[in-house]
Amino acid sequence: MHLVIIGNGITGVTAAITTRRLRPEARITIVSDETTHHFSRTALMYVYMGHLRYQDIKPYEDWFWQENRLELVYATATSLDTQRKELLLSNQHTLSYDQLLLATGSVSRFANWPGQHLRGVQGLYSLPDLAKMARETHNIRHAVVVGGGLIGIELAEMLHSRGIQVTLLVRDEHYWASVLPKPEAELVNQQLQAHHINVRYRTELAELLPDAEGRVRAVRTTTGEELVAQWVGIATGVTPNLTLAQTAGLDTDRGILVNELLQTSAAGVFAAGDCAQHRQPGANETAIEQLWYTGRAQGETVAHTICGQPLPYRRGAWFNSAKFFNLEYQIYGRVPVVPVAGEESFYWQHPTTWHALRINFRPDANFAVTGMNAMGLRQRHDVWQTWLQTSTPVHTVLQELSAANFDPEFFRQHEPAIIRQFNEQFPAHPVTLKRRRGLLSRWQLLAGLSTVPSSGR
Repeated sequence: MHLVIIGNGITGVTAAITTRRLRPEARITIVSDETTHHFSRTALMYVYMGHLRYQDIKPYEDWFWQENRLELVYATATSLDTQRKELLLSNQHTLSYDQLLLATGSVSRFANWPGQHLRGVQGLYSLPDLAKMARETHNIRHAVVVGGGLIGIELAEMLHSRGIQVTLLVRDEHYWASVLPKPEAELVNQQLQAHHINVRYRTELAELLPDAEGRVRAVRTTTGEELVAQWVGIATGVTPNLTLAQTAGLDTDRGILVNELLQTSAAGVFAAGDCAQHRQPGANETAIEQLWYTGRAQGETVAHTICGQPLPYRRGAWFNSAKFFNLEYQIYGRVPVVPVAGEESFYWQHPTTWHALRINFRPDANFAVTGMNAMGLRQRHDVWQTWLQTSTPVHTVLQELSAANFDPEFFRQHEPAIIRQFNEQFPAHPVTLKRRRGLLSRWQLLAGLSTVPSSGR
């Protein structure tokens, strides 16, 4: 079997490594036009900020690929013939395959703003994007970032680290309004204020204005304000990279349409990761999943099917994490901005520090927890995954909350205050604090003695 993978991100590389384990005799070729070697995309910002070097964000040494007989081709796949099972590459070589995996990822989303073609206007997704940003932001003083999501705040932090004055345009009334409830968003806003990031809420980009040399010099907003900017970062989201799939006539919508086995509309062709769109997503699941861990899971899942061991993709409990300057954030399960019918939302926030916890639960289902937001509190993935999978009652979760605590040993613990707040908010259903039980559970986890099953993370 010859497996060809287009894309060397986390999805493609995971599929390659899993295939090598399942089919030691297979020929595996990875094609990428971004970089020769796989790197950690989530660490790009730290290279710009000087915390890491490029070689530090490569999870595998350069010898790893040859030793594991993984052929690397640095080229663009320009056309695909699914009938003849052939790819034409930008180096004019033709590559035949038995099985093909499209792991082409995403591209930055633009909205056809006047002036978006100007020099100094770009998104940040790839390593070439990073190199371009480092070059174009050298010795500038003012920048504008458009978009209030994860990439937007990363760009703001990156620019701030180089002493560049940043203005962030956010179209909603508060940060990441489609994801974060208002109290959590306010904690993020306090971080932005503390780091002197100028934020314009309810404001969008209207136009980019050029200088005499074709470089951006300012932006005009939908409020009519003109902001000086020698560089503009577009962080209004990403969209699946469909170029190759569409030229080959594969079924596409917003992404490359796949079934539960991650098969496309063409025999022997699969799609996974950012570029894939599930035809029938599960309940409360999105059709396009653009996270690191879902990309990895899809890469491992599709490899089993490619190797003759059909395995339907199942995402499991949703989780994500991020860092907003000095504020760490985690989400497990489902935490909508406004609780859905039948759910209650408990929220605790420390009165003087950036620490908060929100737990959603269903009183009509034995008070089962359905999701959690943590701000400034490190929580254990395996513990929360088990609580969500087993529909653990919120009272049990709060009693055992110290078992999920992953803060360093001498950090202040907040479990008693959290329980007191819960009892004040829900006096009809109080929680009894079991100090000794919670403490023992935590140390059992730290010692590896917990009976909580591992997710393999």
